[in-house]
Amino acid sequence: MKQIRNTQAKTEILNLFDKTENALSHSEIQERLDGLCNRVTIYRVLERLEKEGEIHKIVNVDGVINYAKCHHCEKDRHSHNHLHFNCEKCKHVTCIENIVPQIKLPENFIAHSYNFVISGICPKCKSLATN
Repeated sequence: MKQIRNTQAKTEILNLFDKTENALSHSEIQERLDGLCNRVTIYRVLERLEKEGEIHKIVNVDGVINYAKCHHCEKDRHSHNHLHFNCEKCKHVTCIENIVPQIKLPENFIAHSYNFVISGICPKCKSLATN
């Protein structure tokens, strides 16, 4: 496997996120890059992109970590405490950014982030089932 510079891998991974509406798992990213870089490079780039406020992590209902493009985040402050929808059929994870659940924790609890994942059937799979 040809080794490529991390910056080239970063560019290609960002391009993947720009071209998809769904969150991507590490294995989906590796498959779509089609041998462009190895799995360790992908992990490093994903970690760097998360630190830079470009992407955020989502743990789906199966425990798989997915990554999605940040739209309103900054390098030092992620603001992705929105809903995520995990389709039970196609397994796609979608950010639903216009819904932000309000949480009221008991006294003396401090939340830094949270992850809401709703499991169900996405519109695409629903329409396939009715046809």
